[in-house]
Amino acid sequence: MKKLLFTAALVVVSALAANAQRYCVIDTKYILENIPDYKAAQKQLDAVADQWQKEIDAKFAEVDKMYKSYQAEQVMLTEELKQKRQDDIVAHEKEAKALQQKRFGYQGDLFKKREELVKPIQDKIYNAVQKMAASHLYDFVLDKSGGVTVIFSDPKLDKSQDILTTLGVKAGQ
Repeated sequence: MKKLLFTAALVVVSALAANAQRYCVIDTKYILENIPDYKAAQKQLDAVADQWQKEIDAKFAEVDKMYKSYQAEQVMLTEELKQKRQDDIVAHEKEAKALQQKRFGYQGDLFKKREELVKPIQDKIYNAVQKMAASHLYDFVLDKSGGVTVIFSDPKLDKSQDILTTLGVKAGQ
């Protein structure tokens, strides 16, 4: 009887183990930080963003200068000239805000530039993850970089270094 119960328990445990889902954990932030192309793309994005911000700051400084000049001279201006100067100030301010939105707004130039420079790198990582998942028969690959999805992960499950190796990158470059 004991032998029969032991055999039955072994069969149940084997069946559960066979149906167990295999998974691993990666850290995309760690992976990206160790890819030289990503670092170069990030530097390029930072340089472009700084250049665009200076351009926008110059526009707003011009608006500020116009406003201060208007305040200093408004006592001597006719109503018609006051209105014209106010309209000019408002037009320049709208122009500066429009440029700011064009460069940094949703789907703006910075977003497009980031997509142009970073998306190919992200695609490489995604393809490496897919290849690794297929070769190791993983059912799930979880990303712990967001911090929301994974509360705890065994360091043995972290396959970020394997992705870097697949991409031909050594950590710490």
